[in-house]
This record gives sequence, structure tokens and C-alpha cells, in this order.
Amino acid sequence: MDFLIHHLLRSSALNYPEKEALVHGEQRLSYAEVAKQTAGLAYGLRKIGLQRGDRIGIYLEPSVPQVLSIFGISQAGGVFVPINTLLFPEQVAHIASDCRMKGLITTNSKLSSLAPALKELSSLEFLVVLPDAEPANLAIPSHNFEDLCQLLPPETWADVSIEVDLAALLYTSGSTGKPKGVMLNHAQIIAGSSIVSNYLSITAADRILAVLPFSFDAGLNQLITAFEQGSTIVLMTFSFAREITQMLLKEEITALAGVPTLWSLLSRPSSSIHKHQFPHLRYITNTGGAMPQNVLASLRELLPTTQIFLMYGLTEAFRSTYLPPTELDRRPTSIGKAIPNTEILVVNEQGKLCQPGEVGELVHRGPTVSMGYWGKPDLTAHRLRPHPLVEPELMNGEKVCYSGDLVKTDEEGFLYFVSRRDTMIKSSGFRISPTEVEEVLMQSGFLQGAAVIAIPDEVLGQAIKALVVAKEEVSLDTDALLTFCREQSPHYMVPKVVEVLDELPKTTSGKVDYPALRRREKS
Repeated sequence: MDFLIHHLLRSSALNYPEKEALVHGEQRLSYAEVAKQTAGLAYGLRKIGLQRGDRIGIYLEPSVPQVLSIFGISQAGGVFVPINTLLFPEQVAHIASDCRMKGLITTNSKLSSLAPALKELSSLEFLVVLPDAEPANLAIPSHNFEDLCQLLPPETWADVSIEVDLAALLYTSGSTGKPKGVMLNHAQIIAGSSIVSNYLSITAADRILAVLPFSFDAGLNQLITAFEQGSTIVLMTFSFAREITQMLLKEEITALAGVPTLWSLLSRPSSSIHKHQFPHLRYITNTGGAMPQNVLASLRELLPTTQIFLMYGLTEAFRSTYLPPTELDRRPTSIGKAIPNTEILVVNEQGKLCQPGEVGELVHRGPTVSMGYWGKPDLTAHRLRPHPLVEPELMNGEKVCYSGDLVKTDEEGFLYFVSRRDTMIKSSGFRISPTEVEEVLMQSGFLQGAAVIAIPDEVLGQAIKALVVAKEEVSLDTDALLTFCREQSPHYMVPKVVEVLDELPKTTSGKVDYPALRRREKS
């Protein structure tokens, strides 16, 4: 049976050894080839010091080595930590320090920019690099990625992990502070893959285009699902809609997952998708925020033979709900019902079930609920709690996930997103901490105060608005402030709007009155 993530690759390599598994540019690897290189990498990682449970970072663009690293670390008994390459060196260093990362897989060119931020990291014992540039000057043992992949492991390979062992850390922002590592074990990731495969009817015949990062739960789910079912996964990065259109046609793609900004980009009148038909595209899925209704209507017209699945999920519980395509006409704004083998509750402040139309918090129960946050037991206890409606003796210690999202149901039990309970911003599919954006704004040296809130945006879902107070001696140039933010943060964390105030409203305790700022925005 397949208990561990790399077992899914092993099974598909046995069942479909010559089938195309992985495509990136001109590289095309069969399942047998992927399995062979993954085994070599796993053996090499053990030889250079990886031990059971060690956290290994993966800081690579979408590529064959990125996929090999995920499965290789799993096979070696480690914990893979995929890091979005949009992150800046200081953010990467935070992740590495937070999880006490033992090894890092990256390229020489990326390592050069990371080197200053990683020099003080005592936990980092080895590097595995792809030699795309001159080696960086770091006094840490370094190993060639390609050499490790070519190693021949012993014929008898002993797994050291079991299904409840930690398999991955996915770093995600909360409402305050720096990103937190969500802990997912092998069983939780495989359960998510099996459930999604079920309701999307994924088979070995599918060719899945991966444009979402593997540091994002939906992106990782696509990869694991593809290898579980023996599908082909095609990797790409893109700048323009026409690149996706070309790839859909060239590779005869049957499946594509995206976030609202991607669908808005593809549905624009200038997009090349209007010029073609896509007979192979069996389904598309949306996650990371509500798809604008005009975009949904446009896609339904442009892709008449393609099924559209609207989905909802959170990293702490992987996938939660989906709306069957047959329901789009009747309830296009719904996030659907619970995914198979999952229970979704809507509860009020007293922990009681809400009636249809009554707003409450979405609570998720099922096999995909995470292990919580790495190194943050208090936050874990707040997010993962006992079932509010079941006696503790019947739950055997099982916890449910309080999402922080406010929803309501209709009379037939279909769910509708209302708002966030906390102040977290969700833009372009990214979860953004207002506190983290405020810290960058204050580092500019121009300000004596800053507060960040979300504002509605048709394309992004939510956009970032910064309300700032300049230092007395500063004549504030907001363009210069935004330029500083772009130099310090990924693009999705840069405010879209900056408003200068004489002072920020305060509560009686002297804290920034965020509710007053949000009310001011609506007035």
C-alpha cells in the first residue's frame, strides 16, 4: 500500500514505467526516469547527513529538480520545505531559522543573493546546488544536485518514516507577524490528493498544467495528485496570457488550476484564448479567492466544453469545499459543499450550528486537517480545537480546524463566503499579513506610523491599502515609498493604494483602531 508520498511515485513507476510523467520545456521524463533520479537523490541526501525528520528547504523555480527534490526528501525520510522564489532573502532566512533548516536545495545564482542572510544560520549544515553560476562564498559543505541524482542506492531500501510523520512545512501568512509553517504529515497530503482525484475524476490520461507554486497548498496538491494517478504534469512559469494559451494547445492539456488573477488575465478581450478552441481541456479549478462573476461568465462562454470547479481551501486543512459544475447556473457565487470524506460546519460564537442564512465560522473536520503550526503551540491550539458538537470521548483526541472565515449556507446546505474573521488580507491567492507589510513601510524611514487594510478589488479579490503618517521633518513622496516597498517585498505585498493622514485613529488603549479605518473606507 501507498502510505508515504514517495510511494505514489513508486507505484506509478511500476504501473506506467515508460509513460511521460514530467514535462518542463524540452525536458520530458518518464515515470521510470523520475523514480530512478529521485532514488539517487534520496540516497545522496542520506549520505551527506539527512536524518529522519530533518527539514530541507527547496528554493527553486518550477523545474524538474524541484519535483525531484520533493519526492527525494520524502524518500530519504526528511521534511520538505518548498519556498516561493518570489520571497526576498530576509524572508527565506526567516523560514530557514524558524524551522531550523538542516539543508537547502537551490541554485548557485540564487545562493549568491541568499548568502548574506544565511551566514548567521547555525542549523544549516549542507547545501545541494545546481551549478548555474559561480559558487557562492558560504562556509557550508556544498554538493552537486546532478551528481546526487546519478547515485545508485542499495537494492534493498528501508523507509524510515511512517504515515503520521511530518512530511512538509508550507509557510503561510497569518493576520499578524511573519509567515508560519503549517505542518502536514504523509497521510494528510495523500488524503487530500485522493479526495481531489475523486471529485475531479483524474486519471492517468490527464495532462495537468502546473502554474501554481508548490509552496501553495493547491499547487502541491496538483503535483501529488498527478503522481498518484499516473498523470502527466507540465511545469511552466509565465508572464503573459498567450504563454498559457500556447501551452494548453501544444501539450493538449486536460486540467488547469488557477487563482482569480489568472482567470481575469485569461478572460480579457485582448487575451489570445479568444482565438482558439480547447477540445482537450476537461476541467479548470479556481481557488485562492472568489472568481469575479464577469470573469466566470466569460470563461463559461470561451470554454463551453470545459467543466469549471469553484473550490475553497486553507493551508491548515488543505482542501475543504467545491461546487460541482452542474450548480454554476443556480448558485455561481457559492463555494459549494464539503469535499468527500470531510465534514464542514458553520458555527456561531457559542459553538452552536448556524441556521441557513445565519453567518458563522467555517469549521473543517476530516483527514486533511493539518498538524498545526511549527513551533507555535498556542496558535495551533487556537486554530485546531475539539469538535464543538461531539463528546470528547467520541473524537479520540481528533481536532477540527477553525478557519477564521465567516460563511453562511442556503436552504440546501450550499456555502457562501462572507468575510474573514481576522484582518488577514487575501490578494491574488496569497495570504498576506498586514503586520508584515507595515513593518516594511516603517523600515523606509519616511514614516512615524502605518496601518494596512484590505480594500475590494475586482481582479485581485482584495488589494492592500496603506494609511500612513509621515515623520514631521519628511515631505513624503508616496512613489518613493512604494519603490522602497518593491525593493524589499514580493510584488503581491506592495500596497496598491497609499493614503497620507495627519494621524491614525487610536483606541482607548492607544492601539491603531483598525475597525475605524475600515469603516472610514466604506463611508
